[in-house]
Amino acid sequence: MILTPLKTIEMHRQTGLWGQVTLDALFRKTAAAHPDRLALVDADAASGGLRDTPRRLTYAEADREIARLAAFFAAVGLKQDNVVGLQSANTVDAVISLLAALRAGLVVAPLPLHWRQKNVIEALTRAGAKALIAGESFGGRSIGMEARDTAAELFALRFVFGLGDEVEDGLMELEQILADLPDDMEPAPVRRDPNAADHVATLTWTRSTSGEPLPIARSHNQWIAAGLMPYLELSLPPAPVFVQPYALTGMAGLGAGFVPWLLSGGTLHLHHPASLRRLAAHADAVKADMVLCPGSLAPALERRIDTAECRIVPVWHAHSAAATPHQTNRDVVDLHVADEFAMVARRREGSALPRPFASGRIGSPSSAAKGPALLEIDIDTESVPNTLKVRGAMVPDAAWPACKVRVPTDKAGFVDTLLPLRQNESGITAFGIPGMTAPGVGSLPSLDALYAAYPGILEAAAFVVEDDLVGARLYAALVPQKGLLFDVEGFFAYLEAEHAGLAEIPLRVMPVARLPRSETGKVDRAALAARAGMSRAEVA
Repeated sequence: MILTPLKTIEMHRQTGLWGQVTLDALFRKTAAAHPDRLALVDADAASGGLRDTPRRLTYAEADREIARLAAFFAAVGLKQDNVVGLQSANTVDAVISLLAALRAGLVVAPLPLHWRQKNVIEALTRAGAKALIAGESFGGRSIGMEARDTAAELFALRFVFGLGDEVEDGLMELEQILADLPDDMEPAPVRRDPNAADHVATLTWTRSTSGEPLPIARSHNQWIAAGLMPYLELSLPPAPVFVQPYALTGMAGLGAGFVPWLLSGGTLHLHHPASLRRLAAHADAVKADMVLCPGSLAPALERRIDTAECRIVPVWHAHSAAATPHQTNRDVVDLHVADEFAMVARRREGSALPRPFASGRIGSPSSAAKGPALLEIDIDTESVPNTLKVRGAMVPDAAWPACKVRVPTDKAGFVDTLLPLRQNESGITAFGIPGMTAPGVGSLPSLDALYAAYPGILEAAAFVVEDDLVGARLYAALVPQKGLLFDVEGFFAYLEAEHAGLAEIPLRVMPVARLPRSETGKVDRAALAARAGMSRAEVA
């Protein structure tokens, strides 16, 4: 399915930024040229791996699995442009499933790991999904069991597949399916038309202004343009080694990890985020050339990594804390993520802080006077604070047909991200204002009153737990009346009865005796985040 207007396609093709190569074609090119090169590696036990025996696949081995699984998807009746949901932690199986679905011409809808069943059902409904692939248990949750329950409520789902060693009853076990497939199975039909790279590859997720899940459709060409930004800025060696701690669910995991891996033909080591100590040890063990991490944790990660050649990519989201000065002799490329619409990669060049950048055309690498302009930035000066508008080769600009919520685009073709800008006299320093907003929510104080209106609650506070690796999480701290036993299920039922948007429903609630406050009497939301056990100090 091609959603980008023909005029836009021709414009990007004339600049040379768009071509005819799909994401799967990038993989197949490396598999043909370097079949014995190591392609994908699961995390081992020391790095928090989920399998007793981590998987290690060469490009040839991975290509055979991808081809067989793609053929299976086609054989069971999944047709080109059908949507397949994917909710999984970082595993080799998840990457194989993603590439197999793309090879079969399907549209993959990666789902954030922290989404509950209600979020998943609404998102898959909006996407018109026909199948769901569920990963292994992760973080104390059985994703497979939740997927099975989702299928029971969402009748449009024709298939629910399971990944890993222990697949829940009722799910089709993909590993066993691969083992049982005949060797002479008919391969999946591949798009042969010259516009294959213009077709939609994925649906990633943001929130509409009303808090509803908004699918962002991005084509193969748009993903390749997005991945080129960090790939060119990093100046990676041939066949680089990547350590990937971000789930394959958005701009950071896909655009800054998965796509640069495909572009480089290197080795992708999957990592499960638990601590900086483990992340640094993993990077050292595999002699990584590049590792992603949350921006605020980059100084602590650098102190722990011994591999001098390892490039650190601090990732800055709208909810990320402001950067603190930190001198470094290491190669650091800051990645500023503008929700699911765009990202900017900039080398620090010895600076103690991320390098500001101006509005206008953003080329890569930034050191080249005539580098390809992958993004164009405009500023909405009529809003207070000013907000970010983007257009260009990496920016999705069309709504998914099954969802009636449109992508907000002005007459000049700029997408309004609604993200406030942090600026100084040198330019833009960051997207978004931390601590004041959660994804899809106007303001956290606006939720305090909603939560506090539940019977038996004296006061309440909404707060965001910063977890860049799997997404910012909305929590609620509630102070029950003295002697009252708090009813958690009743609280969530109350929110649904009040028609709270998905973005307004907290992932977890935390009963407290009182709310911590600053000297001025304001709720100390940072203290609540620390109390929830997810402060930056604890992660580090």
